[in-house]
Amino acid sequence: MSHVGVPRGTVRKRRWLALLTAGVLTIPALAGCSSSAEESSRGVPQDIAPAARDRVADGSTVTWAVDAMPATLNAFQADADSATTKITGALLPTLFPMDAAGQPKLNPDYLESAKIIEREPKQVVLYKLNQQAVWSDGREIGAPDFVAQWRALSGKDSAFWTARNAGYERIEKIERGADDLQVRVTFAKPYADWRSLFSPLYPKEITGSPDTFNDGARTALKNTAGPFQLKGVSKAKGTVTLVRSPRWWGEKAKLDSLVFRAVAPADRTKALADGTVHITDVDATTANRIALALREGSNGQPLTHGPGAELTPAAALRSWALAHGSDEEQAEIAQAARERNRKAVVAYGAEQKALRGYVVRKSLEPAYTQLALNGESGPLADDRVRRAVARALDRQELAETVLKPLGLPAKPLGSHLALAGQPGYKDGSGALGDQNTKEAQALLADAGWTQGGAAEKPKDTKAGSEAEKKDAEDKKKDADKDDTEKAEADEKKTDKTDKTEEKAEKKAADKTEKDEDKADRAAAGSDDSAASRAEGLYIVGQDNKPGAGPVRAPDASTATHALSPSRAAAAQSLALLRQASAVSEDSTTADAASKVTAQDQATVQDKATAQDKATAQDKQPGGAAGAYAPLGTAAPAPASVKGPLGKDGKSLTLRFVLPSGDGSQSLRGVGERIAAMLEKIGIGTEITKVPDESYFKDHIASGDYDLALYSWPATAYPATDGRPIYAKPEPATDGSLLVEQNYTRVGTDHIDQLFDQAVAELDEKASRELMKQADARIWAAAGSIPLFQRPQLVAVDKKLANVGAFGFAAPRYQDIGFTDRQAAGSPADRKK
Repeated sequence: MSHVGVPRGTVRKRRWLALLTAGVLTIPALAGCSSSAEESSRGVPQDIAPAARDRVADGSTVTWAVDAMPATLNAFQADADSATTKITGALLPTLFPMDAAGQPKLNPDYLESAKIIEREPKQVVLYKLNQQAVWSDGREIGAPDFVAQWRALSGKDSAFWTARNAGYERIEKIERGADDLQVRVTFAKPYADWRSLFSPLYPKEITGSPDTFNDGARTALKNTAGPFQLKGVSKAKGTVTLVRSPRWWGEKAKLDSLVFRAVAPADRTKALADGTVHITDVDATTANRIALALREGSNGQPLTHGPGAELTPAAALRSWALAHGSDEEQAEIAQAARERNRKAVVAYGAEQKALRGYVVRKSLEPAYTQLALNGESGPLADDRVRRAVARALDRQELAETVLKPLGLPAKPLGSHLALAGQPGYKDGSGALGDQNTKEAQALLADAGWTQGGAAEKPKDTKAGSEAEKKDAEDKKKDADKDDTEKAEADEKKTDKTDKTEEKAEKKAADKTEKDEDKADRAAAGSDDSAASRAEGLYIVGQDNKPGAGPVRAPDASTATHALSPSRAAAAQSLALLRQASAVSEDSTTADAASKVTAQDQATVQDKATAQDKATAQDKQPGGAAGAYAPLGTAAPAPASVKGPLGKDGKSLTLRFVLPSGDGSQSLRGVGERIAAMLEKIGIGTEITKVPDESYFKDHIASGDYDLALYSWPATAYPATDGRPIYAKPEPATDGSLLVEQNYTRVGTDHIDQLFDQAVAELDEKASRELMKQADARIWAAAGSIPLFQRPQLVAVDKKLANVGAFGFAAPRYQDIGFTDRQAAGSPADRKK
């Protein structure tokens, strides 16, 4: 299975470009907000067959499959991808790689220490380098390398073609410390994610000039500083070959050489069977075949799967009869088919026998799959419709669909900014609410989407008092027009017949009847009588749901009894904002957050009124009411909705774009389940399947979709990496939107402010609390709905140790090797 994902491109390109169709399964009331989720969340451990180095043999070559040949070896360029990350990880310094818990951890191979030594008047970080750390040409790693990389990535010189400058633009100066092994970095503005900088670190020979930066590191790295060095790149063979570095000062690499080979996901089962790769990400189908091969062993029994396994005795007898019958033409066709099937069975059996030499190591990949809702235009521009979509989803069912068959924990992801097991993880999904069909229907009803709405004539859709005012003006104009026409008719046509008078009377009666019907419909919107409830109407706010306890009655001046879309929308937006701010009401940053909360409240209605309503919500027991539709909104009866809802003559149908490639079957399966869930609340979906290669560029990035599934990688630096993904889009001079990486086009000023506060907060605990608040706001905006952390399935030669499904952690390439000493030195290709 292949999940489609996107990079945190312009910010931290090295954090995985295009999880796009890559091989491995590649890609609640708010007041409570699951406060205990952080303490109880546990990540899934890595599965790498760990072995002590003295148990790993020296020598041999290992071949590792990648999706494609890397377009560049410069991790800071826009076309860097996952292959770039793997290769540079073995060649260049990473000062703070992620550990198994998803936290940055100091790398002692390069650093003795690194810490903030001054906070006022400016932040100063002092790096003390490992005394033995040198480039492969023998030169010491030092301040000149830091300075050159800062200047290349600061964004001040446009001659450097770089995809990101996050963090580097905050640096004021870099200088030598007490000696050549000390580097002092002074920041013009505080930067909480300073550990993200200078990884990978390139030598000054590459970053020192635009020419070498732009072109010199694309296909070659002459100067490296890792356990391996680059031997060669062969586009013809599709390989990048690394060999053990003689200049490496750390623990010696166990392997003589490490080859990265480009193998398409569809070809990986054959590559394993042929012995042309030792390590590769695989999909669930290949993983299942390996499991069957290991289970069957060499018992000598016929295979119960594969070609011909479903052939019944009757079908086999018929095939034999046709092949040996008197009809020569039919016999020839049958014999050819039987021969093809025999060869397929033999080939499949041989593959199964070869697959017994592998094992599938599995964990959860540091990436998650989300449902993206494009809020730029159309029905999803209304946050009530987006929240209805989210409330219709059974995320537990979706997680189980993908993870349970693989034997992995099937739990929906609760955060946009951290994964389970990371220190900053907290389930913030309570900001939006649990799956609830009735509430989803009520939200749609409040947004004006009703049964039969597709057959109605278009009408003014302005909300609240503006629409009412316009309706009144239109009625007055119509009345004046009727009066004028009548007067003229009386003057000019005094001899009007009785028939004409009857027509006029009938017209007036029809108009009166229409006005009465319209008044009846308006009254029905707020009718909460016993009779209406007896007819199956679900009245939001009167169902004794959690959080619907006694509420202080509003004063007469603010009470709203009839459905008024503008006031209802404002009240609900305010409630969601109130809930989001409640996530960390006990945090040390509550004062700063409350200032931003007040700003958001002021945008929906008068500040004093907003504060009064928020106070009333604070006093409600259980869940906060803002996760529900406004009081008085009538939802459809419990019976399932038949057909999509509609409004103003248009049906509520969303375009759901999915990749069509062979490796994306599981993703399409998830999409089809989502479509079925939405159908239950009256939302239709038009599923469009597009080629994998154009899925992201031509649809996700361009905004040509309503609903889509794609993935984001995990990060140890959410304040830096998360902001461009969730930042509020800004209008460009040409009228388009500057979305950075926020492909849902949904964002708020408050979310941006929380990110800005967090990235400048040097207290790690306070910064994490701000990120939890931001995550709650992102949930409430309902532009991105995290579904599940992606599975990580890696097929590995059974004799290999310290490699497999790494989870969060970066590989230690120098520890990878064979535990069976007889395997050391064996060729990767088992074919003779």
